[in-house]
Amino acid sequence: MKADVISILQELNFTEYEAKAYLALLEKSPLTGYAISLNSGVPRSKIYEVLNGMVARGDVLVSQESTPLYIPLSPEELIAQRKRDAEKTYLTAQKKLKQYTVTSQNRENIWNISGHEAILARVKEEIKEAKHRVLLEVWSDDVMELREELEQAARRDVKVFIISYGELNFEFATVYQHYMPEEITDEYGGRWIVSSVDDREIVAGIVSLGKESRAAWTAHPGLVMPITEVIIHDIYIMEIMNVFRNELEAKFGPNLINLRNKFTLEPYGKKYYLAIQQQN
Repeated sequence: MKADVISILQELNFTEYEAKAYLALLEKSPLTGYAISLNSGVPRSKIYEVLNGMVARGDVLVSQESTPLYIPLSPEELIAQRKRDAEKTYLTAQKKLKQYTVTSQNRENIWNISGHEAILARVKEEIKEAKHRVLLEVWSDDVMELREELEQAARRDVKVFIISYGELNFEFATVYQHYMPEEITDEYGGRWIVSSVDDREIVAGIVSLGKESRAAWTAHPGLVMPITEVIIHDIYIMEIMNVFRNELEAKFGPNLINLRNKFTLEPYGKKYYLAIQQQN
């Protein structure tokens, strides 16, 4: 049991000797350095070096007497202190590392992202940086993982537009529900995501293959512009279908099936994209 606690303390930046000394003080305090050495098993030759380090960190308090006495910071205070230190470290690291971030500034690179979670994590980071507009084409199940970031963006007065394959009720966004999500999912054999933030950065790829999902992330204007416009043109189609659905289906078949089939690549049909992905 004590070995487990020592391991936990080591994860909180204690050395083994420091962990033993701290536990000895939790069991009984105040104690002299000599008593701590006896109770903890820390060698007498090391105990004052160990205690001085803990005092400097604030994990242990020492009295100003001819024979100093030591007491430990309570576990609650210790954990709170570690949390504050960690948050401060993360914030500092974020600021410092941002100075060396070249990926968002290098507009010639196209970055490959592998795995469903990593793809959505990249989209989340895009949304957090949004200042004007977020465009998303995504399945309703997947977009739920982005809800918090999208809602926060809307609170910053960022306009959020979503083409949703499946029912979706985001009151903070303008949502266009695709008129045939089940058919599209079956026709293509999977799901994709396309995002554009502030017309400056895009993520586009397949998200339905678990760890094998793949997407591209780039700020290259040669890709940002056409992919952003593809999302906007899909919104145009949603609005046109809402008004002229009967006329369009009379010309191109139910859910425009004749038009969609016109550009199907054999032998896989629309499942070509996933077939090639899985072959690679």
